[in-house]
Amino acid sequence: MNSENVREGVQQAPHRSLFNALGYTKEEMKKPMIGVVCSYNEIVPGHINLDKICEAVKMGIAEAGGLPVEFPAIAVCDGIAMGHVGMKYSLVTRDLIADSTECMAKAHQFDALVMIPNCDKNVPGLLMAAARVNVPTVFVSGGPMLAGKVHGKKRSLSAMFEAVGEYEAGKIGMEELKLYEENVCPTCGSCSGMYTANSMNCLSEVIGMGLPGNGTIPAVYSARIRLAKQAGYAIMHLLKENIRPRDIMTKKSFENALRVDMALGCSTNTMLHLPAIAHECGFTLDMEYANQISDTTPNLCHLAPAGPAYMEDLNEAGGISAVMKELSKKNLLHLDGITVTGRTTGENIERAVNLDEEIIRPIENPFMPNGGIAVLKGNLAPDTGVVKRSAVAPEMMVHEGPARVFDCEDDAIKAIKGGKIHEGDVVVIRYEGPKGGPGMREMLNPTSAIMGMGLGSTVALITDGRFSGASRGASIGHVSPEAAVGGPIALVEEGDIISIDIPKNKLDMKVSEEELERRRKLWKPRKPKVTEGYLLRYQALVTSGNRGAILELPEDWK
Repeated sequence: MNSENVREGVQQAPHRSLFNALGYTKEEMKKPMIGVVCSYNEIVPGHINLDKICEAVKMGIAEAGGLPVEFPAIAVCDGIAMGHVGMKYSLVTRDLIADSTECMAKAHQFDALVMIPNCDKNVPGLLMAAARVNVPTVFVSGGPMLAGKVHGKKRSLSAMFEAVGEYEAGKIGMEELKLYEENVCPTCGSCSGMYTANSMNCLSEVIGMGLPGNGTIPAVYSARIRLAKQAGYAIMHLLKENIRPRDIMTKKSFENALRVDMALGCSTNTMLHLPAIAHECGFTLDMEYANQISDTTPNLCHLAPAGPAYMEDLNEAGGISAVMKELSKKNLLHLDGITVTGRTTGENIERAVNLDEEIIRPIENPFMPNGGIAVLKGNLAPDTGVVKRSAVAPEMMVHEGPARVFDCEDDAIKAIKGGKIHEGDVVVIRYEGPKGGPGMREMLNPTSAIMGMGLGSTVALITDGRFSGASRGASIGHVSPEAAVGGPIALVEEGDIISIDIPKNKLDMKVSEEELERRRKLWKPRKPKVTEGYLLRYQALVTSGNRGAILELPEDWK
């Protein structure tokens, strides 16, 4: 066992003295040492309950003969970080989480790990760490929030953002806004729609790193505590059988994740996180391949904000296992891969039943014949432009309109709220990418402003920043190359006609190649708008995900 490196032999006598200082008994020191990575904190609603999950996990480990040892991981609430400099910090925490967890696991030589994440960057960051460390690992999330109710209808956080837009457009009053504020987030847990946190927790289950139910059992259900105890039991079985993350996270399991991603209509942020996790597993997940998967995968679920259903409804309909069972009817999944249950994917879903065909459409009667996410390409997006197709109004699937160009999110929001954006326009927000932002902010505020102004079915939005699962309408993010490195989005001029064709996966500006070349020659790099924080100054020099030595910063940035 790894832990023998810190507990066995004469040379480890000093190590044992430090374990004595921790209060461990001789009996405990003979047991496998299981690291319990708990992301509990008191600022993120999805994490405020993780102390209870952690205690249940540790109880399960102890009952199964292990020594549970807890240590923390950070997490940021994207909702609270939204609309100010804090959103520039959100995405980079994914790599901080991966790095710090790797450090803790390697430095202390744990035999196995149980990861307890819940929210946006926390889940992929810990999956990346699991792939790097590659000791037996189980994931158990904190679970989704229950949906709130306003005027008898279920609502979630995205409705709150849109209500702000409606208030500022004069469509609702302060009393109505307060009604939303006090009711849309009624419990702890990750926000109740198919946003990034729930998307990644569901896909952790699909990949095989989470037990069945990991993605959908609500945070406040006792079944979530039972699942946590079962995760404690499961890790001891994985350790005994020496089943490791890279045995589970294979190319086939990532293909399954892409399939279910498309069937569910997950967050566009999965197109950032799945390739990063795959990279840590030693292979490349190409976005062209994501389109191939999308083209052959029916969309079976319309969860908020794409439709009226919420995570609790998906759970009651049979959860992720039921979605996978539907896909398996047309042989769209690999069923032979091993999972953290110690059984194969096929064995895990063998008894799954679709209990509500309105929530999980039968594969013969999908919401759409193709997947919930599309990757667009063209002269505006040579690499990628990602859209949540399942949340786009039918009339916006194909759209042409004049570009309204803004060099930051804040200026775009002012224009939208000021009534300067009109039907047919294409709002272009640039210099918000990983390097240009820096930090690749999430653009939920401008999309909510567009929806609040009643322009969701007539105005498109394109950015080199990112969108979340909460975005609706023709919102195309992750446009790459980004403006800060001279991508074509930096060359768009006010009034250029932008052409969007989602069925054909196309995103173009109607400008000749000669004119684009002329603009390329005139374009000059900009110094990023860095106002505070060492991490932001560093992030401005390297794109998200790059690692290496700390770079010397220009004197005038310090």
